[in-house]
Amino acid sequence: MSETTALQQAWRFLDDSDPVASPREVDDAVRRIAADIERELGASYPIVLVLMRGAVVFAGQLLPRLRFPLELDYVDLSRYGSATVGGELVWRRPPPARVRGRVVLALDDILDGGSTLRALRERLLEQGAVKVACAVLVEKATGKSKAQRADFVGLSVPDRFVFGCGMDARGLWRNLPEIRAMREG
Repeated sequence: MSETTALQQAWRFLDDSDPVASPREVDDAVRRIAADIERELGASYPIVLVLMRGAVVFAGQLLPRLRFPLELDYVDLSRYGSATVGGELVWRRPPPARVRGRVVLALDDILDGGSTLRALRERLLEQGAVKVACAVLVEKATGKSKAQRADFVGLSVPDRFVFGCGMDARGLWRNLPEIRAMREG
């Protein structure tokens, strides 16, 4: 596929979506989560683990608002790859060994069914973390029970394919300051 064709497809993809949360709504949600995290974990000197790649933007917005000492690291765990539906869990980079005896705050972009967060939480506890808290920028309102709940949630989004603010649409548009949803049908 040529660059011109890929660029045209990217713009069509954006044109076939609807806004779900404005940049202001995202910013307000991140500020609220930061205050909640500071209140709950500020005295614990946590290790903050960013789930790559989707949570990078969320982490970049959240971390400067956390006014307490922390360590930062990442894990690379995916169910999506470049697809728009979840598949098998793949660990590209597991949690670091130094989580033993520590409080861990895991940051993810979206909570859909909860299986990714559940797998991460179980792995961290197996490695000896004393507490695992999870923060997500968005939770999808699926109407179904989740395999794992998040301790801190920024926004609720409709049960549609969403992208922006770190979440991608077939590898595109992670860089959007707003959250958008693909049109149905």
